[in-house]
Amino acid sequence: MTSLPTLQIGRHTARYPIVQGGMGIRISGAKLAAAVANAGGIGIVSAVGLGLNSPYYDRQQKKGNFFEANRLALIDELNQARALSPDGILGINAMVVARDYETLVRTAAERGVNLIISGAGLPIHLPKYTKDHPDVALVPIVSSTRAAKVICRKWERLYDRLPDAFVVENPNTAGGHLGAKYEELDDPALDADRVIPELIEFLNSEYDRPIPVIAAGGIWDRGDIDRAIALGAAGVQIGTRFITTDECDADVRYKEFHCRARPEDVVIVPSPVGLPGRALKNPFVEKAIANSDELETKCLANCLQVCACRDRRQTYCIVQALDRAARGDVENGLIFAGSNAGRARKIVPVADVMAQLVAS
Repeated sequence: MTSLPTLQIGRHTARYPIVQGGMGIRISGAKLAAAVANAGGIGIVSAVGLGLNSPYYDRQQKKGNFFEANRLALIDELNQARALSPDGILGINAMVVARDYETLVRTAAERGVNLIISGAGLPIHLPKYTKDHPDVALVPIVSSTRAAKVICRKWERLYDRLPDAFVVENPNTAGGHLGAKYEELDDPALDADRVIPELIEFLNSEYDRPIPVIAAGGIWDRGDIDRAIALGAAGVQIGTRFITTDECDADVRYKEFHCRARPEDVVIVPSPVGLPGRALKNPFVEKAIANSDELETKCLANCLQVCACRDRRQTYCIVQALDRAARGDVENGLIFAGSNAGRARKIVPVADVMAQLVAS
């Protein structure tokens, strides 16, 4: 093996081409992001639902504004991350489908994050929300070259700028919500081995400056990183591997559940957002797959633009399910995971994981 290259995204250069995935709710918060950044990668705070488990939201009396709690909690999280990693590269992951998407993006840019990764929809207006902060790198998540082309052309026409990088998520291996419908999961057109070279060819032929492509989904070890780079990717995004670390912001019971998991426990689960997700099997997931009447269908926070739970009382409240799991209720919460979940056997420091990933 050769040494890994650095990764430049916009005006920011990471020592290693490793971006830590944004995992909500409070799976990837300040502690995990800072630890990855300090180890030479790019640390990402998930901006999803941070207010739920914060002093700004009273879940018992239902007082306060969920969205204002999210904004204030995001500020706290970013301040903590920067205090823990004064010189590291830090960013957020923000979902387009979230109703407070614009607020969270503007807040993060104002607080000096280095980059914003954005998926769960096409981030067509992301440059508008960050126009006063040109140093903030903008990185859309896509599953196809077609989606990347739409973003490039819209951004050029509306805002006279281009993305600083793309994350290409493989729906056949990624954890969490997938950028494909059930029937598209085996579509060769969405296979990262095909999409990454295809997208790189398009970007190189159309634009006179490099726009790095970052491979995401199913990245676990150095061999996976080398394969992604061989396809032409400039780096990788890794989520699930960082869950079983000391610094991961989830409850220890969440991490231990991952350590006990086996590969056959990784399943596809329906979601109120209308797209499937990849998660670990537990009693909650079994009920969700069976569309059980026992599922709680009360909307907690009206947090999404599109939601079958809120609009049709179908499936379950996604923010509540994720929050329960993150706080340690591994029986009644939703535990998202990538296809390689089940390979970790113990909880270790982030520095140890990074050392393994970059070892030549």
